[in-house]
Amino acid sequence: MRTTEVTFYSEGDEVAGLWRTPDDGSGPYRAIVQGPGWLGLKDAKLYVRYHQALTDAGFAVLVFDYRGFGDSAGDKVISPGRQLQDLVNAVTYLTTRDDVVADAIGVFGTGGTGGGNAILLADVDARVKAAVSQVPVSDGTDWLHRMRSESEWLQYLKDLAEDRRLRVTAGQGRMVHPREEIMIPTAERKTTTIKADVDDRIPSSVPLSCAEEIMAYRPIDSARRLTTPLLVIGVEGDATTPTDHAVALYDAARGPKELIMQNHTTHYAAYDRYWEQTTPRIVDWFDRYVRPADVVVRSSAGSTGDHTETMEVPS
Repeated sequence: MRTTEVTFYSEGDEVAGLWRTPDDGSGPYRAIVQGPGWLGLKDAKLYVRYHQALTDAGFAVLVFDYRGFGDSAGDKVISPGRQLQDLVNAVTYLTTRDDVVADAIGVFGTGGTGGGNAILLADVDARVKAAVSQVPVSDGTDWLHRMRSESEWLQYLKDLAEDRRLRVTAGQGRMVHPREEIMIPTAERKTTTIKADVDDRIPSSVPLSCAEEIMAYRPIDSARRLTTPLLVIGVEGDATTPTDHAVALYDAARGPKELIMQNHTTHYAAYDRYWEQTTPRIVDWFDRYVRPADVVVRSSAGSTGDHTETMEVPS
C-alpha cells in the first residue's frame, strides 16, 4: 500500500488527507472516503489494516482530518454539520482526480459519529454507491443521555441552558474537554490503548455548545430515507455506542443492507478480536456495490416498485 499526503479545501479551509493506493500504482481506482470516528485522526494506526485490505482488493482510500482537527485548518469545534460538509467536499475532490473512477465511490465510517457520518453522507450524496457503518451512533441525544445517570443528565441540560444564556450575555460560553464533558468515557475507554497513538493530538478544549449539535445528530432519520446499500457492524452489549443504535439503523434502511453483530466482546476489544472476520465482508460489500454504471436499467413489476440494474461495459 502506498500512502501520499494530499490536501483539498472545504468551505475555504485547507483539509489534510492521506491518499492510499495499491502498490502497483495502476489506476484509475474505485475509491473509498473516510472521515475519522469520534475525536479520531486520519493517521490512526487503527485504520491501517482496513485500508490495507481495501487497497489489496484494488481500491484507493482517502482518509482525512476534519476541519479543526489534526493537520487540517479551521476552528476547533465538534460539528457534525461541518463534518458532513467535509465529507461531501472530499467526494468532490475524489472526482477531480484522474486516478479515480468518478462514479465508483463508497464511504467507510467507524466509531460513534464516524459510523453515523457515513450514513449521513450516503443519504445526501448520490455519488456514493455504498456505505459501511461500524459501531455507529444513531441518535445523539440518546447517546449523550445514556452516558449519564438521570440526575447527571438533568444537571447537564441545566448547564447547557446556562451556557446558552452566557453566550448571549457575555459573547462566549464555557470551554470543555470533549472526552470528559461532552462524551463521558467508559471504564474500558480509560484503559484501552487502541487509540493511544492519536489521543494526545485531539483538541483538548472545545465550546460546550458543541454538545447541542451532538444532541441534534440523528443518522436514524437519514437511514429511514436511505436506498444506498448499507452494511452496519455492531457489538452486542456495547457500552460506548449502544447496540440498539446499530440495529435501528439497519432496520430503518430501505435499500440493500446487512448487519454484522459481534458477540462475546466489547466496543474497543472488537477491533482486534474480529477484524479478520469483519474486514473481508467490508471489502466484499464495497466490491459488490461500488462499481461504475455504464448502463442503467430500471424496471418495475407493478406494486413491488422499481428495480435498478447497472452494468459495466469493458473499455
